[in-house]
Amino acid sequence: MAFRWTNDLTRDDVTPEPVWLNRRHILAGMAGLGLGAIAGPGLAQGDLEPNGWDEITSFNNFYEFGTGKGDPAENAHLMTTSPWSITIDGLVDRPGDYGFEQIMEQMSVEERIYRFRCVEAWSMVIPWNGFELADLLALAGVQDGATHVAFETLLRPSEMPGVSRPVIEWPYVEGLRLDEAMHPLTIMATGIYDKPIPNQNGAPIRLVVPWKYGYKSIKSIVRITLTDSEPPTAWNKYAPNEYGFYSNVNPDRPHPRWSQASEKRVGAGLLARRQPTLMFNGYEDEVAAMYDGMDLIKFH
Repeated sequence: MAFRWTNDLTRDDVTPEPVWLNRRHILAGMAGLGLGAIAGPGLAQGDLEPNGWDEITSFNNFYEFGTGKGDPAENAHLMTTSPWSITIDGLVDRPGDYGFEQIMEQMSVEERIYRFRCVEAWSMVIPWNGFELADLLALAGVQDGATHVAFETLLRPSEMPGVSRPVIEWPYVEGLRLDEAMHPLTIMATGIYDKPIPNQNGAPIRLVVPWKYGYKSIKSIVRITLTDSEPPTAWNKYAPNEYGFYSNVNPDRPHPRWSQASEKRVGAGLLARRQPTLMFNGYEDEVAAMYDGMDLIKFH
């Protein structure tokens, strides 16, 4: 890979939430403070602050708990997250069930702080704790024939009232091309503001891919499969003309039912202006090379 970005932040660098939310100026050039649609790593702008804990944890998409933005916060307490394990299988050297505590023990030295913007029809800036997905895949040993990575969310109807409705085909599944999965901006998040991720945000471990629309960042992962073909994804199966496999943030590719050229920040207020959406959510310098020569309208 021609570009290799290194995140140098650790837990010791976490600013307490009240200070973080009140601070108006973020130092430009700090590695790891990728601010998405406004700025990428090392290009932080001072007027872009993280959303507060209440905003981050009360305005969510997690259809297993309901389709309303507030449903996950109301219902996700039903989900049991301990014990937890992720099955890693397919084209790997060491397939098996990897316990969450085992994963965290292996990744504790590597865990870093990331500040990424999540974009769907709205946006928010979330300070994640996590580690690179590439480091987790290394535990299992990726085989040469692997080209893609498939992910699967927990499916537990007794604890997930939303799955009683056939909103999509359950369980929720997602996928990445292997080079996307191995990119250092692709992380497994385990915390927010240095606290464990709440259930409604995808506890205990979820994917975060900051240059793609939010639904690619699959929550509460129970299976990761290395494969030699493009895996099915939940929203692509539901409406392939609307949701492509790649789902890169692209203001030039409108959704069939609405424009994606602008977005609105959660918490900005009713009268706040929408802001332009940037290609690859502001990470063009970091990720565009992976898509050289691709028709990004066709491969949306």
